[in-house]
Amino acid sequence: MIEKNKKKIENAVHDIIEAIGDDPKRPSIQETPARVATAYEEIFAETGKQHFEDYKIFNVAENAGMVLVQDIPFYSMCEHHILPFFGTVNVAYVPQNGKIIGLSKIPRLVDFASHRPSVQENITVMIADELQRILNPKGVAVSISARHMCMEMRGINKSGLFTYTNKFLGTFADDHELKNEFLQQTHQR
Repeated sequence: MIEKNKKKIENAVHDIIEAIGDDPKRPSIQETPARVATAYEEIFAETGKQHFEDYKIFNVAENAGMVLVQDIPFYSMCEHHILPFFGTVNVAYVPQNGKIIGLSKIPRLVDFASHRPSVQENITVMIADELQRILNPKGVAVSISARHMCMEMRGINKSGLFTYTNKFLGTFADDHELKNEFLQQTHQR
């Protein structure tokens, strides 16, 4: 993040603290604007980036069956309220032409999609579409379950609610047996 943008965030947080009726010069929150700017640098690190580029493709002799990385923790910020939502992501694909992606890159892809203001539905689609773009596999499956602070801290004020989204491409959309295997392995069935 550019230093002038960090300063803009600090000034905005200072104004918010003042607007809610607190004193921005109070000793325990004097440094809060700078801390928020630093936190936002991490939380929104992928904002504006169109494509995931931090990956390595490997070739294997034979196509494997479904490759699944499950229960990947994630967090993001709701673009409607700038409040957090968080949960887990399951990502699966069926290789084609012997092309696979390094397993550690799948959680990084999740971070790429989630470290920006967004909604859960868009993150689900972005992960699936990027994996499809990178590998052109036979199929991709992505499911997310998350808790949203915009529902728990405000609005309906109901805690512990989970929202579920999924996206199925290729063989996962067409092959019900494969889709069911994914759903069973990710405890969704």
